[in-house]
Amino acid sequence: MTRPAPTRTVAAVLLALLFAGCTQGFLPGVGEPGATTPTASRSADLVAARKAAGIADCPPPSGAKPVAGGLPDVTLDCLGGGEGVRLAGLRGPLVVNLWAQWCEPCRSESTYLATFAKAQKKVGVLGIDYSDPQTALAIEFARETGMTFAHLEDQENTLKGPLGVTGIPYTFLIDAKGRIVARHPGQFISVENVQEWVDKGLRG
Repeated sequence: MTRPAPTRTVAAVLLALLFAGCTQGFLPGVGEPGATTPTASRSADLVAARKAAGIADCPPPSGAKPVAGGLPDVTLDCLGGGEGVRLAGLRGPLVVNLWAQWCEPCRSESTYLATFAKAQKKVGVLGIDYSDPQTALAIEFARETGMTFAHLEDQENTLKGPLGVTGIPYTFLIDAKGRIVARHPGQFISVENVQEWVDKGLRG
């Protein structure tokens, strides 16, 4: 004798779990940024996914000393895992863009940053996946939008206090001495917008 009712119930529960997994992490504040502790195998999978997406390797370690008006002396992991990057050791010219896969304005500006990064070689671009516990989705986001420059991750909002980050996207321009010479809260609206902001910041 068959029992269709329990079968339908199990199917409904599995379907509900599937949809819950698809939506988690696409909105600000969803999930606990510090709650995810990837296993070694998951970390290896994420590193492999990052490489498969064509995302550049993170900058090598630097022994440069912190400078007044520069990035805070904190170390962030490379997106998906790998050797961390000490922000205070970074030198420019360098555009540092904070983004997340749940952030719609970030998606809107991503193609402009990707085009800017590929169109010139004098200014580097570095992304930081910010306040985002869904690393796999972040890697896929970067792949889809063409942001194949290097990315770090700041799941626990480490930069919020030191840099006064109130929301994303938020972009910083670092000069050759490591100083923050320009800030851009909010999204860029074109490639020209990015280029003009960089040119003005470096002239100042």
